[in-house]
Amino acid sequence: MVSACPATDGLIPFAGGAGPSMCTHVSRPCASHGLPGAVIGAQCVAAGPSRRKEPVPGPGLGLREQTLETGTEGLRTEAPAHLWRPGLPRIIGCQVQREPPNSTQRYTRWLNQLEPGQLLTQAFTSHGPTVPMPTWFCSRAWFSHVGPFDEGGRGVPEDLLFFYEHLRKGGGVVRVDRSLLVYRYHPAAATHAVLETTIWTLRVRFLEEQALPRWATFTIWNAGRQGRRLYRSLTAESRRKVVAFCDVDENKIQKGFYCHEESQERPKPRVPVLHFRAARPPFVICVKLDLTGGAVEDNLRSLHLREGRDFLHFS
Repeated sequence: MVSACPATDGLIPFAGGAGPSMCTHVSRPCASHGLPGAVIGAQCVAAGPSRRKEPVPGPGLGLREQTLETGTEGLRTEAPAHLWRPGLPRIIGCQVQREPPNSTQRYTRWLNQLEPGQLLTQAFTSHGPTVPMPTWFCSRAWFSHVGPFDEGGRGVPEDLLFFYEHLRKGGGVVRVDRSLLVYRYHPAAATHAVLETTIWTLRVRFLEEQALPRWATFTIWNAGRQGRRLYRSLTAESRRKVVAFCDVDENKIQKGFYCHEESQERPKPRVPVLHFRAARPPFVICVKLDLTGGAVEDNLRSLHLREGRDFLHFS
């Protein structure tokens, strides 16, 4: 499944592994966006992990991630040549078309509509990597620097682990803004074997490692279940930075505080609960987007905040 294209000095998929697969793979030069590049097409059916831990040997400068574990069919990915200078520390992906069309609609909208800066700032959400793994390209040198995938087996979120390590090492994320991947959803996909608690723990630790050290204090936006769960999941050091919860629910606001009953501290910590307009940034937002008819998004816009500096999405 190695494909070479003179226009790109070779794009090498690091697909392979244990899962049975049936694939056809072709590549040819193209000039989309007015630039030389590569178009790679594949039709694949597979089960289980299907990638190599190390790059496929070859003369190419680039690696193309082609995971087959989600049952993706009709894959077609394009990378303009200006994104492909050797050694650039970036993952390149693209927009996707979901199959069946009505599956994971919120997730698909999120993938396709993120602004360029949000490809980094929204890396903390429950959606996972801001460009989906079946679309990934990166340089051979950068892949070797970040390290191999964790092939620990079923239940290991290897895409999220690799993506986080990529970001830890200063990697960037770029998306080709065309829908070039037909991304099939099916209930037997290996991704469903990954426990939500596993993902949650990784996300909390990544938030504490990469975002919270920049803030002396912060407010958790959501005094409900998800906000309280985040608070309880933080280390004691991070919890001490939480100056308030904020919400729009008058019942929660009128109560006035959240008491951390599980704490061993005496007296038990009590965190104020405020209306969001009375709270001060930065915020860690624990409310899911695209579920409230735009109310959360409108409230955020009304505060004239900057994502990444004044708030981060966590849900």
